[in-house]
Amino acid sequence: MPQPKHITRLAQPNIKDLDEDIQSYLKICEEKLGLMPNVLLALTIRPGKFRTFTKMYNEIMLADSGLTKLEREMIAVVVSSANRCYYCLVAHGAAVRELSGDPQLGEMLVMNYKVAELSNRQRAMLDVAWSLTTDPRSGDDAARATLKEAGFGDEEIFDICDVVGFFNYTNRLAHGIDMMPNAEYHDQAR
Repeated sequence: MPQPKHITRLAQPNIKDLDEDIQSYLKICEEKLGLMPNVLLALTIRPGKFRTFTKMYNEIMLADSGLTKLEREMIAVVVSSANRCYYCLVAHGAAVRELSGDPQLGEMLVMNYKVAELSNRQRAMLDVAWSLTTDPRSGDDAARATLKEAGFGDEEIFDICDVVGFFNYTNRLAHGIDMMPNAEYHDQAR
């Protein structure tokens, strides 16, 4: 059964009516990724928030960090699994499959990250991401000590918490507006 065809349950502006900088950004994404991610199209309803979101996403997920791109995507999937966010599970599950070269890893992280064979570093990182999502008060000295014992420095711990916080936000936005992932994600890196 195919997923619903809408991007969100809210009215979307016509791309041709968007500010030039947003049209240009969307075009670059389409050229680079082969599609315009629905999350970006969803954000065009609020141009200022589109600009803020894309800048923040690029900083959190793509900028230099002691966390690899794969590790950040793994956190995105585990947070989204805890929150049952369909959009992010599909989109970021595809990214994990692609970056890891392992379609099974993407599925394990979506369903139950604890069954995956992970390094101690990755296990600690995902355990803290899950706990911080399901019980925000768990972000305490013990959690930070667990991450330090796994080899993470202060900047990396900050980045883990930043990714967790960002995806808790995006998950809630996706739920609230009923955002659907691009259908193409389902077939990627399989």
